[in-house]
Amino acid sequence: MVFKESTITTIGYVLAGLALAFLLRKVSVRLQLSLAKHRSLAGHSRMARRFASWLPFYEYDESSFFGVDSAPPEVTAARRAGFMRLAALFAERFKNTVAQTSALAGSVSDLEFTSRYRVPFQFSGYVRRHLMSGSFVQSSSGVTVTDLDGNRSYDVTGSYGVNVFGYDFYKECIERGAERVRDLGPVLGAYHPVTAHNVRRLLEISGLDEVSFHMSGTEAVMQAVRLARYHTQRTHLVRFCGAYHGWWGDVQPGVGNPLPARETYTLKDMDAAALKVLRTRRDIACVLVNPLQALHPNAGAPGDSTLVDSSRQAHFDRQAYADWLKQLREVCTQRGIALIFDEVFVGFRIAKGGAQEYFGVRADMVTYGKTVAGGLPVGVLCGKHELMRRFRDDRPADICFARGTFNSHPYVMGAMYEFFIKLDSEPVHALYRGLDDVWNGRARRLNERLAAASLPVRVANLSSIWTLYYPQASGYNWMLQYYLRAAGLALSWVGTGRLIFSLNYTEEDFTAVADRIVSAAEEMRRDGWWWSDWQLTNKAIKRRVLRELIQARWGWGSATSPMGSINSPRIK
Repeated sequence: MVFKESTITTIGYVLAGLALAFLLRKVSVRLQLSLAKHRSLAGHSRMARRFASWLPFYEYDESSFFGVDSAPPEVTAARRAGFMRLAALFAERFKNTVAQTSALAGSVSDLEFTSRYRVPFQFSGYVRRHLMSGSFVQSSSGVTVTDLDGNRSYDVTGSYGVNVFGYDFYKECIERGAERVRDLGPVLGAYHPVTAHNVRRLLEISGLDEVSFHMSGTEAVMQAVRLARYHTQRTHLVRFCGAYHGWWGDVQPGVGNPLPARETYTLKDMDAAALKVLRTRRDIACVLVNPLQALHPNAGAPGDSTLVDSSRQAHFDRQAYADWLKQLREVCTQRGIALIFDEVFVGFRIAKGGAQEYFGVRADMVTYGKTVAGGLPVGVLCGKHELMRRFRDDRPADICFARGTFNSHPYVMGAMYEFFIKLDSEPVHALYRGLDDVWNGRARRLNERLAAASLPVRVANLSSIWTLYYPQASGYNWMLQYYLRAAGLALSWVGTGRLIFSLNYTEEDFTAVADRIVSAAEEMRRDGWWWSDWQLTNKAIKRRVLRELIQARWGWGSATSPMGSINSPRIK
């Protein structure tokens, strides 16, 4: 009897020990994952979603709009005068363009969205009422676009990354491509003969084995992840903090996605803790890399709508990022994880062979888009044979289905054919020669001019992809986008967050753009927007915004912000 009790007790201790060991293992794995996440909200998707749902709306009224930083009366007066002068200029110069945009805005959800998120939301209402921006252009030529009022502006939008070689390049691709496939027309399902040439060129450039065509970059990324899960029989994808891979839910787990992404890990970019997670977890099917993150690791795509202070930073270190990619490649190879380069944005921009050539690292799968279809919509996935197959020979019902009505559309294939023909031409080869030296030199010279003029703005670049950042604390940096537009620069809706130059910018063209950036910054300074004193720091600005948020959410404190009165309805 005593023996039985002793045995039962021993078994109980063993089971308790096993349970404790299991629990400790779970805690250790969870802690390891937490340490591999970036400490910002961008690194914690669930927290970011909760914060976004909590964030209340409020806005500055006219009495506080020009002085939220407690600037003296003469400065706020100068700001008001400058703002109204800009408003009058916009109303006159962009009259027809704005009228057409306003007439369509209520019917096009994209326009409604972009118009509201050009500047921090506290300022947005007042800005929209006075500084109306148009979204129509009627022609392009060289490195310029012309709006409905005949205003010709230097284009630094890059057409979301499509425009690598200049608009005339793509016009020719589309026109010649359409002529080449005209006899077939919009026949879908079958392939036009030019498709064979496109496939050969894609395989040569990517160094991979198979190609699948899709209708967008987002769709190509979706298929890459789906195939990785299918072949590895694992569930989770890894993306890095701040990286954009399209609007599909699994790669956009935080703000902007109505549902949580339960099979996505968001890890710190360029960090050993992230590598440790890759080495130890058994559920990771693939790792997604957007090489553009080398410019701003662990931070989202910059836009002026988040410029509440001057915290935005950017810096590109090619060697450091190449070393990081090599470490990723080694770990993924060891663990049987598919390494996917998402080159929808940077493909063909930083090198003819894309990021694989530029950083000297080979991926298992690569996605392309934007520019490769000669200006028409496309998504492309290239990958190794063992990852691209959508079926199993020994299991006929076990497939990974993916099709699309407009995949390999003849007109897209025609324009892509012309793109590759032009890509192999000497004029394009000339654009690639010394590419980094050209664009790094231009960025350096512009920064020298800005520093010499004591202007609180600088540029950072990854080749021809640029962002502006601000070394002096200010809550009004977002105003620079309007001075730049008035100076004759065409910006995307994210403002100064991203300037994308086409590679056909000559030195003369670039000098004209640099002149406009410097003159716009000088005018903005004259109008008082960059006033500062010793009390105005980034930390102080953030504290003030936090107080305003709390006041708007719960009505705590006085009805007047320390920086000015605000309108703060609970729901609006």
